[in-house]
Amino acid sequence: MCEICGCSGEHRHGHGQESVHDRDHVHDRPALRFEPVQTKILARNQKLAARNRQLLADLHVFAFNLMSSPGAGKTRLLTHTLPELRKTGPVLVIEGDQATALDADRIAQLGVPVVQINTGKGCHLEADTVFSALQQLSPAPGALLVIENVGNLVCPALFDLGEHKRVVLLSVTEGDDKPEKYPHMFAAADVVVLTKLDLLPHVDFDLARARRAVQLLNPKAQWLQVSAKTGAGMPEWLGWLETQRALHAAR
Repeated sequence: MCEICGCSGEHRHGHGQESVHDRDHVHDRPALRFEPVQTKILARNQKLAARNRQLLADLHVFAFNLMSSPGAGKTRLLTHTLPELRKTGPVLVIEGDQATALDADRIAQLGVPVVQINTGKGCHLEADTVFSALQQLSPAPGALLVIENVGNLVCPALFDLGEHKRVVLLSVTEGDDKPEKYPHMFAAADVVVLTKLDLLPHVDFDLARARRAVQLLNPKAQWLQVSAKTGAGMPEWLGWLETQRALHAAR
């Protein structure tokens, strides 16, 4: 059992399917108290994450960790994002799920190289299996790497994967109280993306409350609003990604 989060620790990291390192900053996270075993687990993961960061830095690859609760729209957002990103350079995806390759299959259909990691009963990705996936993908210099984490607003916030940025999705269908209920995840975000914006008139979601909660937790986090269905907000989202890609390709 994982000493950090209580998941089984049987991370049967799927070797999935191929279709077919310095971080800009250290995230300011809320203070957490860990027992010695937990501290060792996180320290080991941090060391492996540093290896990932170095590999990415050597290749001038920009990588972001995409996180949210299940059903917030991570994969759907990607299926509308990746075709646009491919127009300006190579894009790669690491897919994290407890089981199945359903999301990886959706990405593969777009012609994007993808590796599936199945965690079994585990509830988050870790740096070691991300490294293995990177070796399978063999990123080209200047590529953009998406790491779609397991749907969970708790454990993924604790595990550094070597990414440069953390993007957390918040869906209007989830409720406006999520930032307050899961503060560590939103405090660790570089960007918070409100998804399913087209449904806002049809649900009980207080936009001002949600945004205020994020600002209180994390004043530095950028806030974006998108609808993959209508395309609202997509130019801003794509613009942010292309800017990050260009910054890292130039280093």
